[in-house]
Amino acid sequence: MRAAAERRRTALTAGIRHELPTDAAAVAELHLAAFGEHGAVVNAIVHDLRPTIAELGGCSFVAVDADDRVVGHVMATMSLLDAPARLMPAPVLSPLAVSPERQGDGIGSALVQRALEHGEAAGWPFVLLEGDPGYYSRLGFVAAGRLGFRRPSLRIPEAAFQVHRLSSHRPEMTGTVVYAWPFWAHDAVGLRD
Repeated sequence: MRAAAERRRTALTAGIRHELPTDAAAVAELHLAAFGEHGAVVNAIVHDLRPTIAELGGCSFVAVDADDRVVGHVMATMSLLDAPARLMPAPVLSPLAVSPERQGDGIGSALVQRALEHGEAAGWPFVLLEGDPGYYSRLGFVAAGRLGFRRPSLRIPEAAFQVHRLSSHRPEMTGTVVYAWPFWAHDAVGLRD
């Protein structure tokens, strides 16, 4: 019990900073450890999405421990929302990874919060993701379909397609989400049987 409390305290003092080019290898190792057999696909998507951040906006943050080892990673990049009035940028949070030995320490929540803070400061109206509603609902995400967002693929379970509205969100921001090409190129949209 004491060890778990100490890890949580350490997690709260772990730094969260922008991902640097020198972090790429550590981030790739983290994804392999966190996602197992899907880690290689996650790494391919991250590799293809990184350059879009400078061009289209987005963010990539790492959590580091007291020894500056990468123990978590989150990325949010731009996809599209086919809204009634026009196409508009649609920030998508993916991936979120935490080192297996540090899961449950609050690092994932802190990374998501940092990405949401970045989005708020950048004027994003919302952040979308597909993930476990039990986890992400604690962080303010709700089922996106209830708010007029349509999934980019029927392979995404409705409950897993979620949105967190930010302060610049307006009710007319609805429509079909079109994921950025790396998600499609690596067949990482929704679930395959």
